[in-house]
Amino acid sequence: MSFGSFIKKQFIDVLQWNEETEGVLAWRFPMQDFEIQNGAVLNVRESQVAVFVNEGTIADVFGPGAHKLTTNTLPLLTNLKNWDKLFDSPFKSDVYFFSTRVQTGRKWGTPQPITIRDKDFDMIRVRAFGMFSYRVADARIFFTEISGTREIFTGDQVEDQLRGLMLATMASSLGSSNVAFLDMAANQGLMAQQVKGDLATAFARYGIGLDEFNVSSVSLPEELQAALDERIGAGMKGGLAADKVKGFTQFQVASSIPLAAQNEGGLAGIGAGLGAGVAVGQAMAQGLAGAFAPAPAPAAAESIEQRLGQLKGLLDKGLISADDYDRSKAELLKKLIG
Repeated sequence: MSFGSFIKKQFIDVLQWNEETEGVLAWRFPMQDFEIQNGAVLNVRESQVAVFVNEGTIADVFGPGAHKLTTNTLPLLTNLKNWDKLFDSPFKSDVYFFSTRVQTGRKWGTPQPITIRDKDFDMIRVRAFGMFSYRVADARIFFTEISGTREIFTGDQVEDQLRGLMLATMASSLGSSNVAFLDMAANQGLMAQQVKGDLATAFARYGIGLDEFNVSSVSLPEELQAALDERIGAGMKGGLAADKVKGFTQFQVASSIPLAAQNEGGLAGIGAGLGAGVAVGQAMAQGLAGAFAPAPAPAAAESIEQRLGQLKGLLDKGLISADDYDRSKAELLKKLIG
């Protein structure tokens, strides 16, 4: 290389990413014809990771801090480039920055109902909605499996894939949980707990950490709710046993949840709606149980002595004849003596 061409080259002595654009998860440092100066400084901010890639192969990974780039700090890249001694000339390498900040407030939902097995209703189709948050947890895996060599990779590009992964995982984990839908519907926290563990494992395969996952509403398709109404109606025609009353209460609680999700106040509104659903369900169940309970025993008859006293009073006032008094008295004494 001539001295003139060496002078014309442009060198990089500081590498850093300011994250000026919101929602970017991975960003490739613009190299073009630039080369990295020996001894250059790599600034990795908090909630960032920097990765050096040589000809498509991941070399060194740097966490937050200021790093001076030498063969001592780039051991894997040094090995890949066959530097057997301290390099004293600029070098080229792709450098990718990854944001490890938590991506919060991401919405998920089931555009179409998902089919799961249920111990009470066999096969049912469920719709659910909620929020989740995530972050890049392993930059190596995320680069290999998701982002690749693109200059910019955003959260929008990965979230569609994550939502699809959620639906598949939900169907699997809920179907094998052996928890009845009515129990999960009455407690969205239970439903979220059933899914979150399996979902975190699925996300980890792509280098993504699941930070939070919640279920804000869950409902059945209209046709299934209508079928359940018919089933409950059939039970009412034949008399409601105690377990049917309990099941009806549970169904009332479950049915109240999608209505609560429409209330103002977000999750607080849902909680209020759920409380109202529980109260209404319990009140209806108690009413139904009372309606179908055996009739109470008739009130005890007045004592025979009191009846005799009343009869004597009627005789003394001339309201009944002596024959009526004697006949009634004989009947009462017969009941007393047996």
